[in-house]
Amino acid sequence: MAKKILMIVGDFVEDYEVMVPFQMLKMVGYTVHAVCPGKKAGEAVKTAIHDFEGDQTYTEKRGHNFILNANFEKIKPEDYDALVLPGGRAPEYLRLNDKVIEMVKYFVTSGKPVAAICHGIQILTAANVIKGKKLTAYPAVKPEILLAGGQWCEVNSTFTNVCVDGNIVTSPAWPAHPEWIRKFLEILGTKIEA
Repeated sequence: MAKKILMIVGDFVEDYEVMVPFQMLKMVGYTVHAVCPGKKAGEAVKTAIHDFEGDQTYTEKRGHNFILNANFEKIKPEDYDALVLPGGRAPEYLRLNDKVIEMVKYFVTSGKPVAAICHGIQILTAANVIKGKKLTAYPAVKPEILLAGGQWCEVNSTFTNVCVDGNIVTSPAWPAHPEWIRKFLEILGTKIEA
């Protein structure tokens, strides 16, 4: 039976960080349910495009509408094999939702694969599940990782590196997609042959 993956998103999730993993995981045969607190299947979240254009931080532009395909209120985390937490601005308020935090705690403590990218790591820090674990994220999230007891994996100059610690795969931003998704697929036990 194909594995089921839960993806928790919200308005102004980063466009590439939701679209690319969602489409790629479906492409390799997984069932992926994208959910958002307060929204139902068929409704949309707005995305934001974050880019790196030489400024002191990323720039932001309005992205697309991403259609949800499951109802957050009906989700039972034990029905899923893995969790994906995209970045963008959504994690800053998703981490305030008690049910989101309970779900994240379940996945991490049960040893199920968790892939988090960019600001998605803010949800992991709020769930208090990273003590002693090595993680990377967008550099602005470094203080939160350290304050939550995590160990910081330095971000390389191209934002393409990944940090894996047990069942958790993290990366700083969408330029790391090839490595981040590859490592997540490895943890999932996926075999892709050329």
